[in-house]
Amino acid sequence: MRIVLYRGDGVSEPWEHAFASVLPGAQTVIWKEGEQLAHCDYAVLWNPAPALLAQLGDVKAIFLMGAGVDALLKFGDALPDVPLVRLGDAGMGVQMAEYVAHAVLRYFRRFDEYEQQARHGAWNPLPQHPKESFTIGVMGLGRLGMPVVEAMRHFGFPVRGWSRSPKDIPGVPTYAGMAQFGDFLHGTRVLVCLLPLTPETTNLLDRHNLGKLAPGAYLINVSRGAILAEPDLMTLIRSGHIAGATLDVFRHEPLPAQHPFWNEPRIALTPHISALTMRQDAVRQIVAKIDALERGQPVDDLVDRQRGY
Repeated sequence: MRIVLYRGDGVSEPWEHAFASVLPGAQTVIWKEGEQLAHCDYAVLWNPAPALLAQLGDVKAIFLMGAGVDALLKFGDALPDVPLVRLGDAGMGVQMAEYVAHAVLRYFRRFDEYEQQARHGAWNPLPQHPKESFTIGVMGLGRLGMPVVEAMRHFGFPVRGWSRSPKDIPGVPTYAGMAQFGDFLHGTRVLVCLLPLTPETTNLLDRHNLGKLAPGAYLINVSRGAILAEPDLMTLIRSGHIAGATLDVFRHEPLPAQHPFWNEPRIALTPHISALTMRQDAVRQIVAKIDALERGQPVDDLVDRQRGY
């Protein structure tokens, strides 16, 4: 079996070593720009080069080194007509829950305000927010969203969820589709975005929709930067309608040095680290799916090109 590996950042060798330890009988090939690829059975990619995609028409499947698929689906008709398989959890769900829990507790316990006070030498205990009015709204109820829902419930917060198709979660009010999006936003105090990026979700968090949140709400975006209309968030932050935001993803990454987010103290920034791919876990998952395909069995996490995830 031959497996071609490629990462747009050039860091493919650690993946080669991981595959060698988990699937020692396979031959892995690291493709480089300008090379002609000999036949391979499978491809494992992240941010692929167009020249490589053009040579993958005869592989049995293309596996992604992460949960997001927008970096691949952007190629449209240039993609080979073969199954596309994204990662499931691979250790990212727990990390996402940790990140969101930290951000929520920072706002709930008013640590963001205490940070500002400390910079000015102020000693001023603040009244705590009532938990029953600090409703957490989670957008996206898949493998990464559900650990966030459970973590917030563990802390006793009221939690609600929104997804594009109906979900039934015992003890959690759920909303589905654009017809119920406004109802979901009304009453949400902290909005957590874990949606995939598709044409329907691009700029979904704009001034119109974010404006439906009650004054003093918070935003946490850990999915894709293009879901958020960044200038609209700045407007709502400056007006006070949005009290604060924690952002891990951006329309352009790295975030440009001149971007106004850098100079807005009510926006906390991190460099796309909310859930890092755990390489060894990811390779084990990919190998298990390759084994299933070789046996003619179905695999999870097949990408639906029409739906965009």
